Amino acid sequence: MSAPHPPKVAGIDSVVTASLHTAAPVPPRTAPAPAPVPAPSTLIQDRLAGMVSDLTTLNELTERLARSVDVDSCLEEFLRAGAALVGARRGLIVLEPADRLGPVTTLGLGLGRADLGHIETVPRGSTSYGRILDGLADAVGGSEILPRAGEEPASGGCTAPIDPRHREVAARLGYCASYTLPLTAQAPGRLGAVVWLYDDQVEPSERQRDLVGLYVRHAAEHLARVLEAQRARTRLATVAEELLPSRLPRVPGVQLAARHHTGPLGGGDWYDALPLPEGALGLAVGSVTGAGPGAIAAMGRLRASLRAYAVMEGEDPVAVLSDLELLLRLTEPARSATALFAYCEPGSRKIILAGAGHTPPLLIGEHRTEYIETTLSAPLGMLACWEAPSVEIEPAAGETVLLYTDGLLRRTGDAMDRAYARLHAAAAGVPRAAREDPAAIVDHVLRMVLPEEDFTAESAEDIVVLAARFD
Repeated sequence: MSAPHPPKVAGIDSVVTASLHTAAPVPPRTAPAPAPVPAPSTLIQDRLAGMVSDLTTLNELTERLARSVDVDSCLEEFLRAGAALVGARRGLIVLEPADRLGPVTTLGLGLGRADLGHIETVPRGSTSYGRILDGLADAVGGSEILPRAGEEPASGGCTAPIDPRHREVAARLGYCASYTLPLTAQAPGRLGAVVWLYDDQVEPSERQRDLVGLYVRHAAEHLARVLEAQRARTRLATVAEELLPSRLPRVPGVQLAARHHTGPLGGGDWYDALPLPEGALGLAVGSVTGAGPGAIAAMGRLRASLRAYAVMEGEDPVAVLSDLELLLRLTEPARSATALFAYCEPGSRKIILAGAGHTPPLLIGEHRTEYIETTLSAPLGMLACWEAPSVEIEPAAGETVLLYTDGLLRRTGDAMDRAYARLHAAAAGVPRAAREDPAAIVDHVLRMVLPEEDFTAESAEDIVVLAARFD
């Protein structure tokens, strides 16, 4: 009788025993598992994160640009921000407005004055930015790959043949590619062109092009506003300068020097020096309230009227200022003004002066430096009738009388008593070698009173300083 057959378990025949010397079966080879495909939501999140990062960058750059209040600083910030966006380290921007009203300037980033001079030797028509400035219809900017010696020109935004001089300058300065964009604003039109230079034969990516395109459109509008504001300030300053003496008169026995700096809004500070009968000399300084074209026009009318009154009755400064006050009250009822008029006889070194709410003159000499105390009086146009006594002084030979407006004191930023003390200390410290030249005295006083002032930049206050040195 045979033994019963054991049942099968999980498909394995239990009768067949595994050999102890047989290796375990090798599992069949399978293909590597495919990389996991990111979910659509992940792709959208990454794209949104990139867009947010780009917008944040643009916001920071445009905020920095908005803090630029003059054309030069605006162009510098424009170049730096654009270079960061397109991945370049050098570039240049050419400001050449299509309306031909100026200003025309070229500014470089990572390029010295000599480098810019080399670039300007390239024929204008052979550069992408030159064709933009010339207003050619096919000038749209874009990438330009400059071939090295023996290479064929590469395709890019510029299809014009490469001028040999262009290739030579590029090799000299070490750049192999450029990216150019026009500067165009809505109102004024074409303002200029900007070029970023690459050390290798590369061009910005599509993302960089989009970013810099957005930035340039915004920056061009800001530049147009800054440019128009600067033009307006320049026009006002020009008008103000034209209303003041083009040159000071030459009168025996006295040397004259003057400095005038107009604020950005165009103020009403003025000065005058005019020869009078019998060898006399009239000196005047003043300030009209307000700013802008109206104040400049009022200043011009007031100065012209004072000249007429000085010729008729200059030996009586009180009468001159009284007539001026009446004229101001009748013709400019909404304005007031400060003024100081001095009648000088250089031969006898005699000065008669009167002031209306104006800062006191300063007498500068080798043995004394002191303020000339004029009688305290209200400004012109403030009272129904103005009147104040005059003051008579006799400066010694070699002494200088300094007349100035309160803008000199206000631009110090100090309280008025401290500003007066600073002015007195500056006048007392004039070097002995400079005391013989009134222009040197004025310059020294300005440097000492306003040591950090940049008189080529715009400032809120006008400054007028008039010096008369008696022989």
